[in-house]
Amino acid sequence: MTSLQIPSKAKPLAVIFPDALPRMTMTTAQFYEFCAVNPELRIERTAEGEVIVMPPAFSDTGNRNVKISYQVIAWAEANDMGEVFDSSAGFTLPNGATRSPDTSWIPSDRWNALSAEQQESFAPICPDFVIELRSKSDRLAPLQRKMQEYLDNGTKLGLLIDRKQRKVHVYRPGTNPKTLDDPGSVICDPELPGFQLKMRKIW
Repeated sequence: MTSLQIPSKAKPLAVIFPDALPRMTMTTAQFYEFCAVNPELRIERTAEGEVIVMPPAFSDTGNRNVKISYQVIAWAEANDMGEVFDSSAGFTLPNGATRSPDTSWIPSDRWNALSAEQQESFAPICPDFVIELRSKSDRLAPLQRKMQEYLDNGTKLGLLIDRKQRKVHVYRPGTNPKTLDDPGSVICDPELPGFQLKMRKIW
């Protein structure tokens, strides 16, 4: 791996996309500065310090991401059930990785237990509910590993939506993932009481 040193007051850096060149590794401080000078990018960091810069989502994927987030937001607002985050939000997981699920949800009591300073950074918390939407450029195996990482760090329910295969992989702790073939909706109870993700406009 290539180690990248970031000077203080750095100007925006050249971007390295996955698989294009050897991966970069950064300390936590370097990663925060790299994100600060490249605010337009979506960047994740593994537990080993490896930085992954992801290209913008294709237009149709972004459209469907919004439709997913809208459903979760509508449920959360109607029932006063915590906070919803889009793909631009990064979280520092207990294992040290910084991840940005496409959609995520955290109950109010857990979110409000964080300090204002923590909430304003890559909050040190793993969301209770995460959704990853596979785009045409995404390989399935890395997404599956990411879903397992969420579970290992405290996620209660995860959905991996594979539009290409019209499948939804449902992840819960302590059980093997359950695969739903072309479902009309996905029941997210009891983790999200009363919530069903309707799939018609997502497919």
